[in-house]
Amino acid sequence: MKLLIVSCLAAVVLAAPRPDKPSSDEVPAILRYDNEMADDGSKYNFVIETEDGIQREEFGAAIEDGSAEGAVAQAGKISFTLPDGQLFELNFVADENGFQPQSSFIPVAPEFPHEIPDFVLEQIEKARLEDEAEERANRS
Repeated sequence: MKLLIVSCLAAVVLAAPRPDKPSSDEVPAILRYDNEMADDGSKYNFVIETEDGIQREEFGAAIEDGSAEGAVAQAGKISFTLPDGQLFELNFVADENGFQPQSSFIPVAPEFPHEIPDFVLEQIEKARLEDEAEERANRS
């Protein structure tokens, strides 16, 4: 299942439109493609790089700790240039602990407790007053 998720992520990244490139039916040329797999299928690795700057590396190995049959631990990196010129990089691990992406582009919630904005407090108070009014109406 994790391999499917990671593969889908890769497909989305590779298929993403590139606004900085003229649209055409041309597929970017593959500049590098290395792919190795153990004869027994217990481990693999690959590297791919395209002419439009997409790079992807991944390696994986079967998990042999009694978990689900066919389970594979994977790790890798995806990078490409965003339309605004920034370099997007995503490192990931997918193992018995789930999919664990790491990137400066992934939003992070502020530590709790944090200051709650006034407009949020106002909405909470409005909802409380509405609930009280509804409760009074139901008692009548």
